[in-house]
Amino acid sequence: MSLYDDAVLVLKEYEDQTELRQAYLDHLAEHPDGLWKACHAGHITASALVIDPEADRVLLTLHRKLRMWLQMGGHCEPGDSSLAAAALREATEESGVSGLSLLPGGPVRLDRHPIPPPCHFHFDVQYAVLAPPGAAHTVSDESLDVRWFGYDEVAEVADESVVRLLEATRARLSA
Repeated sequence: MSLYDDAVLVLKEYEDQTELRQAYLDHLAEHPDGLWKACHAGHITASALVIDPEADRVLLTLHRKLRMWLQMGGHCEPGDSSLAAAALREATEESGVSGLSLLPGGPVRLDRHPIPPPCHFHFDVQYAVLAPPGAAHTVSDESLDVRWFGYDEVAEVADESVVRLLEATRARLSA
């Protein structure tokens, strides 16, 4: 299955955020290249919130360009077999944590946000990944810092999109 076909299937199976989900599907239908950074109308990205539920904390990256605390994530690459694989790859690369595992159940949230020209939007498909006990992290070239934050600290350092992702992840964990 191609990455494009996987993205369409994942989005069709995603049951929340109905209008936004349809906007993602419409984007892909209108733009066969809508998974790639070269698509200036916007492109699908994959991200993952690294979570340590035993310690009630998440690992965030201080994004080098945006200078904001965010979940790990980024652009899909030709070698990615699925959106989930892209999110897991990005989380591993940006956190330096080995042994991450995807939280079951597919994407946790969708978040469409504007980006600077020449592109218009990131259509982010957001997952959550579980860190193994005692996970050690490193700072990648894409980050200024990588740091663990308690659940109650996230709203103080990150924007609403990260807060919503954490809330949805915690809801999935307690379901």
